[in-house]
Formats: sequence, C-alpha cells, structure tokens
Amino acid sequence: MEQQLFTISIFSENTVGLLSQVSVIFTRRNINIESISASACSIPGLHKWTITAWSTREALEKLARQIEKCIDVVKVFVYDDDEIVYQEVALYKVATKLLLDEPHLEKVIRTHGARILDVTHDYTVIEKTGHYRETEALFNELKRYDIKQFVRSGRVTVTKSPQEFVTAYIASQAERRKRLVSNGKSDN
Repeated sequence: MEQQLFTISIFSENTVGLLSQVSVIFTRRNINIESISASACSIPGLHKWTITAWSTREALEKLARQIEKCIDVVKVFVYDDDEIVYQEVALYKVATKLLLDEPHLEKVIRTHGARILDVTHDYTVIEKTGHYRETEALFNELKRYDIKQFVRSGRVTVTKSPQEFVTAYIASQAERRKRLVSNGKSDN
C-alpha cells in the first residue's frame, strides 16, 4: 500500500510523561512524527494532540489502538486530509533594511496573504497562515531576502463532521457504565 500523510487526533488528560509513552509507540512501529501540536480542547479536562505522519491507514489504525491502551488517553482518531479542516502558522524573520530597500518584498508578502507582526530597527516578523504548501511557497520566495529565522507550527484541525467524534464516544461510554451499574456489574 502507498503511504500518505495522515492526521492523528489524540484526546487525553494532560498528564506528565504521556508524550514520552506515545513517542515510544511511534518509534516501535517505525513511524516518524512529521509535526505535533497540543492544547486544551472544547471538552473540559481534555487536551487534543494533532500529529501528522506518513504511513498507511492500516498501520496508523493499529498505532491508534495501541495508543488508546495508555491509561490517560481517552480516544484516538485517524484522518486523511479530506476528513478535516486544517491550518498551520509560519513565522519568518527578515532584516528590516531589506523590507525598506527591496520594493518587491512588500509585493511578495501581499501576494501570499501574509501579514507583518512586528517591526524593529533590525528585523521584521512576517506571519503566514495556511497549508504546508502555502507556507513553504512563501519560505522559498523569502529565501532570496536572507531569512534570519523561520518556524512552522504543527497542524491545528477540526473535523468536517457536525459534531466532535470524541463527544459521542464519551457519551456512549457513560451510557455503557450506567447500564453496567444498573445491571449490578462492575466496569472492570
């Protein structure tokens, strides 16, 4: 099977050491993490990690099931690009003198839909939000203007589904526990 770039969404508690546990699972399966971002999400007490990796869906579904065995992980989902809306943020730092001396630099910034975040005597910071190919295209054009620093975030994503899949999963688990308790059975 041909490899493609997938996005893995991990919903977990914010626990020390969990990143290390997840990283080991990727390493054992010989799957490299291309990008990673994490933050609190819409569900109180949970964090969402967004990881991109090149692999097959089958391999990543197996990886997801392994990650779900970590005690602080609630649920893991694997998506291809058609199932999500995503963006990245890139920051570029160039010499302010170039911005003033090179008339084409301003046009490059405008053409790419970027914006200037900070200007000092020594440097100017430019921001571009978009997909990888868009932030990379601006990077390639700015190379000739002597980029001093460059950084790109990992993806931030939401699904194209009308609801967050983890919300439905949490509700189904709560209903399952409720049925077990009413039947006099333990959740263990």
